Amino acid sequence: MSDFEAFNWHDNPIHGFGLVEGEYGLGKLVLDIDYITEWVCSDEGSFSFRIAPADLVFEDVSDLVVSLDYQSCSAGLTPPSIHVIRREPRTHPNGHQNFAWHIDINWPSGGYIRFTAPGFTQTLRKEPILSDGQVLDPRDRD
Repeated sequence: MSDFEAFNWHDNPIHGFGLVEGEYGLGKLVLDIDYITEWVCSDEGSFSFRIAPADLVFEDVSDLVVSLDYQSCSAGLTPPSIHVIRREPRTHPNGHQNFAWHIDINWPSGGYIRFTAPGFTQTLRKEPILSDGQVLDPRDRD
């Protein structure tokens, strides 16, 4: 399990969303994101970003709910952007422990992903590169 407190997913775009069926009705949730490893502030106050394509994976997921509404904000179909990821410990009646996860989406506004899972892993697929924007060019994601 990864150290949850060490991560900050604010403004990380989600390029892909995958589900892998598992045993006993549980599954794996895989988010393909551009992970911002560092916000770099210039002397003039503008920002650039060190970004790497990454797989954010949650195992033994259940109770999944996804809400993304592009219609109400008349938005073009661009990658949703994470506002924050929160988790709350849960103990089930049988004593099993895991977390209730809340991924709040800041674009399109009001979106969210909710589920339960015991933990996550995150793997960078490439070394971070410096970018003026918060989304990698598709050529830099390969």
